[in-house]
Formats: sequence, C-alpha cells, structure tokens
Amino acid sequence: MSFFDSQVVQEEAKKLFEDYQSLMQLGGEYGKFDREGKKMFIEQMEGLMERYRIFMKRFELSEDFMAQMTVQQLKTQLNQFGMTPQQMFDQMETTLKRMKSEIEP
Repeated sequence: MSFFDSQVVQEEAKKLFEDYQSLMQLGGEYGKFDREGKKMFIEQMEGLMERYRIFMKRFELSEDFMAQMTVQQLKTQLNQFGMTPQQMFDQMETTLKRMKSEIEP
C-alpha cells in the first residue's frame, strides 16, 4: 500500500490543511484580538506546527517513493527561498516566540 493510500495519512493531511486555512483566516484579525485571544491563537498555531512537524517526519521516515518525492519537492521549494525544512520550522518557532513576548505583561 502506498503511503498516500493510508486512510490515516489522508485524514491527517485533510485536517492539517483545514486547520491551517482556518487559522490563517483567523490570523487576519489577530490585531483586533484581546490578550487572551492572542494567547489562544498562538497556542493553536504552536499545536498546528507540532502536528505538521510530526506529519513531515512520517514522510521522511517512510520508504514509500511518493512520500520521498514529497519531501524532495518541499526541500526544492524551500531552497528557492534559501532555507531548509528545519530552518522553516525554526523560523515559525521564532515568530511564535516573538508574538508571545509581545503580549506578555
């Protein structure tokens, strides 16, 4: 069975995409949130990033050809911006830490 044929993989990919889309839409209103709303948004983003990190690790560890191609495509796309997947995750983490520091009293 192909990596992408797995019901678990399909469901998690769909859920990650939907959650990401929802958070990005919500993020457009971030500046209007009160302190607690900002904290909740950041926590949800942190959770999403952790889920994405785990999801990508599954791709990396899989021996499935299509999973490996997906990893290579991500690396190629990120390389166009001069970064690696790890640098992408580090940047997202840095951004979330900065956002947290801006709302701390």
